[in-house]
Amino acid sequence: MIQSPYLPIHNNAAAVPTAQDLPRLARETTAENPWPVSVLSQKFHDAVSRWPSAWIEGQIVEINTRRSGSAYLTVRDSVEDISISVMGFRNFAVMARDFRQGDRVVIHGRPDLWVKQTRLSFMADDIRRVGTGDLKAQIEELRKKLKGEGLFDADNKVALPEFPSRLGLVCAPQARAEGDVITNARLRWPTIEFTIVHAHVQGPQCPPDVIQAIQKLDMDPAVDVIIVARGGGSFEDLLGFSDEGVVRATAACQTPIVSAIGHEDDWTLIDLASDLRASTPTDAAKRVVPDVVEQMQIVEEGQRRIRERIRSMVENESRLVDGYANRPSLTNPQTMLEKPQRFVDDSQQRLDIALRRIVDDASLTVEKLHASLTAMSPQSTLNRGYAVVQASDGHVIDDPDAVSAGENLTLTLRRGSLQAQAL
Repeated sequence: MIQSPYLPIHNNAAAVPTAQDLPRLARETTAENPWPVSVLSQKFHDAVSRWPSAWIEGQIVEINTRRSGSAYLTVRDSVEDISISVMGFRNFAVMARDFRQGDRVVIHGRPDLWVKQTRLSFMADDIRRVGTGDLKAQIEELRKKLKGEGLFDADNKVALPEFPSRLGLVCAPQARAEGDVITNARLRWPTIEFTIVHAHVQGPQCPPDVIQAIQKLDMDPAVDVIIVARGGGSFEDLLGFSDEGVVRATAACQTPIVSAIGHEDDWTLIDLASDLRASTPTDAAKRVVPDVVEQMQIVEEGQRRIRERIRSMVENESRLVDGYANRPSLTNPQTMLEKPQRFVDDSQQRLDIALRRIVDDASLTVEKLHASLTAMSPQSTLNRGYAVVQASDGHVIDDPDAVSAGENLTLTLRRGSLQAQAL
């Protein structure tokens, strides 16, 4: 027990009352003679130290056993949203190392009050695990159930728009998460607008508030993306975002929805149903809206590439035009006729030679035929001194017996003919 002799603390002790000068009972205190805070805290401590020890039951929502020989826990009531701080040393610290966040336990100890901060806690000396229905197991069972229904399938995810104009934000009123999202989003994209719906983000009212906020924003056609944001907290504080109704409302949301619950290491079931999970509210703002500086750099880079492409195309076309302009066919068009003219001249020459050969061959043939005709002509026979005897009717007489005496005959000679009479 801490003693409080309340002795003078400096030489000017006349104004400082001693323990004997202070009222013994609370009802004896006055405005002129009050109890110092230390006295009241000490009396609280003395009263609490007389309370009996007890067994308590609840859910571990925070546990810290990093220091050797000591353990600090936060235990939550299994039904009500009420918690108590628990601490223990030596044997209790050794036992506490076997427990984890979410375990359901019974703890033995006695109430204790820390005088320096007048803070009530539970000084424990024994801890035991009870039951199997701890919150983490329940959440895991719910996760398996909802996964089996396909609520977490990638096919159900909706892609975020590249350039949203209005964000819907679900958060607690005056929460730091709200400022983080708005500030970072507007730093990146100054024209972004917000529709903010405030809701409880922990406790029994959290699930219905969040469900109503998501449905309200989903029905607003001006909202392009919905962000559900909450800052860091204990496992107990974030339980509302693993509620089955919240998860189903998130999965049914037609507007792209981003979960930004707690810190990077915190996971809730809404993260599995959302279209995108951000590690923090700040991260959500950075991932939902583009960076205007980066977009300007992209635009400038695109403009640079377009200019280079146009310049390259113009240079290529200029080289083609120069090549065409320097061709002999354009600088000296007559050259275009040289090849066809050569072809015509060659063809004319070949045609002349061919015609000459044809004529020569035909002349030779005519000469041969003329010689043959000449050799076979009756005139050739007459030219050698022979004559052709014809009767009066013109037929050639080749047999003397065929001629009667006194018949008129025609004798065709080399030149001319004679009339004769057969004897």
